[in-house]
Amino acid sequence: MAKRERVMRMSVERPLWRALTAYRVLTMLYAVGLFATAYGEFVRPWIAVSYYAVLCGWTLATLPRVANAARCTKRFLAADLTIAVAGILLTTVADAHERVQAGGPTLPSIWTAGSVLAFAIKGGWRWAALASSLVAVANLVERGSPARDTVHNVILVCIASVAIGYVVEVARASERTLARALEIEAATRERERLARDIHDSVLQVLAMVQRRGAVIGGEAAELGRMAGEQEVALRTLVSGGLVPVSRVSEDAADGALVRAVDEEPEPGGPVDLRALLAPYAGAMVSLAEPGAPVPLAPAAAREVAAAVGAALDNVRRHAGADARAWILVEDEPDEVIVTVRDDGPGIPEGRLDQAEGEGRLGVALSIRGRLRDLGGSAELISVPGQGTEVELKVPKDVTDTRGKAEQR
Repeated sequence: MAKRERVMRMSVERPLWRALTAYRVLTMLYAVGLFATAYGEFVRPWIAVSYYAVLCGWTLATLPRVANAARCTKRFLAADLTIAVAGILLTTVADAHERVQAGGPTLPSIWTAGSVLAFAIKGGWRWAALASSLVAVANLVERGSPARDTVHNVILVCIASVAIGYVVEVARASERTLARALEIEAATRERERLARDIHDSVLQVLAMVQRRGAVIGGEAAELGRMAGEQEVALRTLVSGGLVPVSRVSEDAADGALVRAVDEEPEPGGPVDLRALLAPYAGAMVSLAEPGAPVPLAPAAAREVAAAVGAALDNVRRHAGADARAWILVEDEPDEVIVTVRDDGPGIPEGRLDQAEGEGRLGVALSIRGRLRDLGGSAELISVPGQGTEVELKVPKDVTDTRGKAEQR
């Protein structure tokens, strides 16, 4: 089946940068509006007009700079904060002294907070504390004394920016952790898929060579011993495996980057499950199926057929070559049920858990793992002396279920 690489980006910073962009434009207009309504009270209005011309041109020209963290460089942040501090200090030159002492707004007004917030989003709470401290000093110099309203505004900006910076740092750490978890999950699913395929082919061949070599003896016994060693090593490998390191995108604003390999859905419509199960019927295996087709998605039908094959392999291995098996296919409205039953000696209590602990994952991966990946279930019922029954259930809308899961 074809593969495709799915790239997922997780970032809480993008909305913050977009909000900051809008904030800078709106507060620029607000500052100009405040000046326009109090134009007659300024002693040197031409200084304010010159400053607002620079402020408006700078704000509009640098909108792309506050689109993401990569473009918002340290040099830009320094220049942006310089314009904000310069506007605060120029207030005492352009405005009347009485208005300044009465707590009138500075030339940049609340536009200054946007510059401080850019520091917070870019560098976290430490950068925010530095920028807000410089703004606080400029406000105190402009006012001449630590008045109550000035101190109030300074503390408010400092707390807000530091809090936002801290939240951004926590969010970045959470994104990296989530990316790691998603990649571990993707790697685990891929490892289980490989383990199922290996169990259905290589491991069973090695186990057969080991058994036959022990029976034949001589050089074949040595070959069987080597095959047994390789079987153990291969089981250890497929039950462990490596997990790739999480990726972090070059642009910090894009957040953590996760790459997962998915199987491409196959073209064409559903296939008849009966056609895939028919080859299993024989002298010792009876197949009971509905008279009408049992449609399933191609991938789901193959996985169910492979799980049935794994169950029959277990019958031959553990119940003996003379054991009989029966396959029953039931086509329900919402799901398909396939039951595999044998007349063997059954499975002793606790044997499955012991086999899984030893790395023998035939039932866990080749049967239950396949059905779990399809959104179905596999139930094994065994009574010593009365045979074993494996009931496989798979939903008919397995393709839709996977698609919705990927969208989430």
